[in-house]
Amino acid sequence: MIVDEFTLNAPHGPMKAYLARLDEKPRPAVIVLEGVYGFDDEIKRITRQTAGAGFVAIAIDYLRGGDPASVFKTKDVCDDVAATRDWLNQQSGVLHGKIATWGFGYGGTAAFLSSSLPGLAGAIAFYGQSIARPIPGESRPALDEIDEVRAPLLLVFGGHDEQIGATEIATIRDRLTAKKAEFQIQEYPEVGHSFFREDLGTIATRQIADAWDRVISFLKHSFT
Repeated sequence: MIVDEFTLNAPHGPMKAYLARLDEKPRPAVIVLEGVYGFDDEIKRITRQTAGAGFVAIAIDYLRGGDPASVFKTKDVCDDVAATRDWLNQQSGVLHGKIATWGFGYGGTAAFLSSSLPGLAGAIAFYGQSIARPIPGESRPALDEIDEVRAPLLLVFGGHDEQIGATEIATIRDRLTAKKAEFQIQEYPEVGHSFFREDLGTIATRQIADAWDRVISFLKHSFT
């Protein structure tokens, strides 16, 4: 596997990037979006896992080491994802226009917001805790941006998530349905927030395996 760490220029300042790929063959790309844990070893592990499935995977430190509750701004996040999309489209090892996002926690909210950007084939949000309620410092929840949704969505939640209640998930489902957006929602009743992180000593092996299969299926369909 080829791995590279570098700095990517973006409208609101440079940000760290971590790219993984199997080889130089042109492939679809996935932008991996960090959550509250930041640009850590786990987000890099997930990036390598995604690359191992046959994609170019790039994690970006769009939070730039800051606390998402104070630095997460809707427009800035979308600008950072758009800059990464544009950079990927300039790479010979990326199939032009075959780009998706996958985020976790606040990164899940970022992925949801990224679905409004042109040129993205899909967006995957794992336990995005600020989709149906405003992010601190923002007046509107990400869900209020659904009129701008362009890309298909895969939204994954845990039924025991202490940060996202059943009412919020129902609101997301109802509003996306009313909008006639293309989306899937998968709930795992037995698990909580951040269940996909291997470094938390999770016992949710069955849910992790199923969620991974759904991610791959969604990406393959989106890139078709």
